[in-house]
Amino acid sequence: MNKNNIVGVDIGGTTVKIGLLKDDGKIIKKWEIETKKSNDGTQVIDDIWNSVLVTLKELSIDLNQVLGIGIGAPGFIDGKKGYVYEAVNLGWKNFKLSDYMSDKSGLPVFVENDANIAVIGENWLGAGNQSKDVIAVTLGTGVGGGIITGGKILNGANGTAGEIGHIIVDLNGYDCNCGRKGCLETIASATGIARQAMQIVEDKPTSKLAVVFQENNTITSKDVFELAALGDEDCNQIINHTADVIGFALANLSITLNPSKILIGGGVSKAGNQLLQTINKYFTKYALPRIREACELRIAELGNDAGIIGAAYLVKNHKTE
Repeated sequence: MNKNNIVGVDIGGTTVKIGLLKDDGKIIKKWEIETKKSNDGTQVIDDIWNSVLVTLKELSIDLNQVLGIGIGAPGFIDGKKGYVYEAVNLGWKNFKLSDYMSDKSGLPVFVENDANIAVIGENWLGAGNQSKDVIAVTLGTGVGGGIITGGKILNGANGTAGEIGHIIVDLNGYDCNCGRKGCLETIASATGIARQAMQIVEDKPTSKLAVVFQENNTITSKDVFELAALGDEDCNQIINHTADVIGFALANLSITLNPSKILIGGGVSKAGNQLLQTINKYFTKYALPRIREACELRIAELGNDAGIIGAAYLVKNHKTE
């Protein structure tokens, strides 16, 4: 019986994305379930497996036709052992994730950090074009990232490599959730962009941003990009400053890796060229010329599917090793 089906799982704080894929990365079916947390971490894994069983039955796919399960989970993870040291948003601590899922399913299970599987997916079938040396940065509610070097994901000594959002870019900057000050995440995330906009609302009560705030009682990064596209100077300055900081961080990071591609994804990247061209301008300004010549900045292409595709690649890759 041909084992060419893979289960890809991308666990988030509120929802879990699940996909049934072929071993070439083609998605047969994808769906989401709610992330239900429990003290020992097993509830959400039980829910995932039950949901997968229902889908396999629906599609008349036998368990013997499934090659394995790939899982991306938030937090600090030992990918080799499939062990989660800590995932604060899920209430997990010292959780043997791959052992638990493997015992439950009877299938091989491979685990990686959620940001890393998105990078792996994007490099396999998205904007990375299977490059050997890649930096990926995800601009969402926070700033995530991942690094591929020599064709392999970089985890580091204890699974913390590639936490790009926590490069310090301003010693006198905003407080970060990590307990330090001025991390990239405090400026370049959707939250950071909205925070910059709120500063303008306070400083300039007659600005267009202030008008939007009075109408909606909130400001989002989307509002900033929409007003900037209409020529609003305040919003263009926010985007310019944000791109400057991102370009600066990426230029410095590139010295350590010398990447051929830098991929920019996440919700904020939906601004597309409006953001990419400005980041590129500052990356070019700060990067060592020889580093810059070898490197192309691109917007990620796979969107929310990058995680389940990367999770499937974990399984496929272990089969070929």
